[in-house]
Amino acid sequence: MIVGHGIDLQEIEPIRKAYEKNPRFARRILTEKEFMVFSSLKGKRQIEFLAGRWSAKEAFSKACGTGIGKLSFQDLEVLNNDKGAPCFTKSPFSGRTFISISHSGNLVQASVILEEVHDC
Repeated sequence: MIVGHGIDLQEIEPIRKAYEKNPRFARRILTEKEFMVFSSLKGKRQIEFLAGRWSAKEAFSKACGTGIGKLSFQDLEVLNNDKGAPCFTKSPFSGRTFISISHSGNLVQASVILEEVHDC
C-alpha cells in the first residue's frame, strides 16, 4: 500500500551558488558515499548530482509528511544500483522506496513513492 508520495522541483543554479560560496555545503547534503561519487564528477555534472540528491532527499521528506527538519540530509542516502538507476541505500523507512530524478536545463525534479509491504 502506498503511504506517501513526494515531489520536489529545484533550480540548479542556487545549488551551484551555495556550493561555490561554501564548498562544505556538499558535505552537509551528501553522505560520505555520495560525496565520493560527487568528488569523481566534474563541472556541470557534479553540480547536477548535488542538486539531484538535494531534490531526492526533499522529495523523500515530503513523502514522509515531515519535510527536512525532522529528517536530516544525512539520514538519507541515494546511490545508483547496478543498472545505474538511483535508489535509497539509507533511510528511516522500512518499506519499499521508489525514486526518479530528472534534469532539464536549470531544473532538477525528484519523485519519491513510499510503499508499505504487507504479507497476505
